[in-house]
Amino acid sequence: MERVLLVGANLNDGEDYLTSLEELGALAEACDMEVAGVTSQTLETVHKAFYIGTGKVDEVKRMAEEYDVDVIIFDNSLSPMQMRNLQERLEKPILDRSALILDIFARRARSREAKLQVEVARLQYMLPRLVGLHAALSRQGGASGSLSNRGAGETKLELDRRVLEKRLSELRRELKEVGNERETQRKRRVKSGLPRVALVGYTNAGKSTLLNAMLDLYGADEGEDVERHVLEKDMLFATLDTTVRKIMPPEHHAFLLSDTVGFIHKLPHNLVEAFQSTLEEAKEADLLIQVVDYSDEHYKEQIAVTNQTLKKLQADGVPMLYIYNKSDLVSPDALPGLSGVAAEELTSHLPAVSGDAIYLSAKKRIGMEELICLIEEKLAGGYRECTLLIPYTDGRAVSYLNENAVVFETEYVEDGVRMRVNCKKEDYGYYMKYVEG
Repeated sequence: MERVLLVGANLNDGEDYLTSLEELGALAEACDMEVAGVTSQTLETVHKAFYIGTGKVDEVKRMAEEYDVDVIIFDNSLSPMQMRNLQERLEKPILDRSALILDIFARRARSREAKLQVEVARLQYMLPRLVGLHAALSRQGGASGSLSNRGAGETKLELDRRVLEKRLSELRRELKEVGNERETQRKRRVKSGLPRVALVGYTNAGKSTLLNAMLDLYGADEGEDVERHVLEKDMLFATLDTTVRKIMPPEHHAFLLSDTVGFIHKLPHNLVEAFQSTLEEAKEADLLIQVVDYSDEHYKEQIAVTNQTLKKLQADGVPMLYIYNKSDLVSPDALPGLSGVAAEELTSHLPAVSGDAIYLSAKKRIGMEELICLIEEKLAGGYRECTLLIPYTDGRAVSYLNENAVVFETEYVEDGVRMRVNCKKEDYGYYMKYVEG
């Protein structure tokens, strides 16, 4: 296991750099690294050449030798020049926060699309940082600009750049093909008429746990060839692949529930750009469910990061419910209407509902039925209750409504099947000829 030294900077910009450093440590652990030491510096302005001050660079070098670390990780994005200068001065491999997150994504990617997206993001990150990778090779200027007149270092650099750019072009073509397949699947889901609900939120807030809880209680049978559950693990970015499952709660409307990649503070721009097609699930949803780790003392900042990312994706206009997960781990006084409740009695008082928010525990399956009711309430605008008299000759309509509407009552009479249902407005328009009264 690699030993790492974490380096942060307090820029007095209103951000909690200590919390950010703590999160960087969790990212390093998610990448199978051992945090050997942590240090930081308060800066008025960023040092152009080293990011941190030259004196601090010398201190970091001493600490790296003392703690016998293999890698030094900076909690900020470093410019190509800063990374090159630091590597030369510290004589250790240097990573910044963006590179670490990209590495985690590369390890976690499972589907073909996720692997392509991560590789695109990594190559986009690497391209401007090629300078200095071959510093040991000679450099000499060439008058004509041809490769034959350049030094070995410059020739190698140009060849590497061409290889990366060629690979990027190939990846973008493959991603476009995969994107077309995803768009076809998305159109098929739209054609089904089922409402689309997307889980969003900070990484490790419990989105996968919530999805699995819903699948256990209300999931449709996906067949033997489809893995029903998604990986749930107490780890940052445990899952990257978008999963869409059909949820069919009894006496409620069915809907499609999708799990999306988690967000994090300082998420690399290249990753957001590369995962654009995957994150379209959030943008095109009828309802967003933001899952919040309510037991984390920084949950408000995490909500802000999620909302900022959704705004970048132009998904901030989609209706949203807030799910305050892991509420069984907090003080009862932190929950609406539960002040004075004994801690040992907390779970018996959950869930707590307040407007567009619900406080629950996905792991303990507490609050699932109440969540279903909130989802239905949010989606209610697309439904209509009516009574239909369907002739026996149209058995297909009876079968369709039994599967796609909430059926309150069914009665077999002389003229056909009388059904009192709550159905989609589109279905109401289609079967209007059977409406009674």
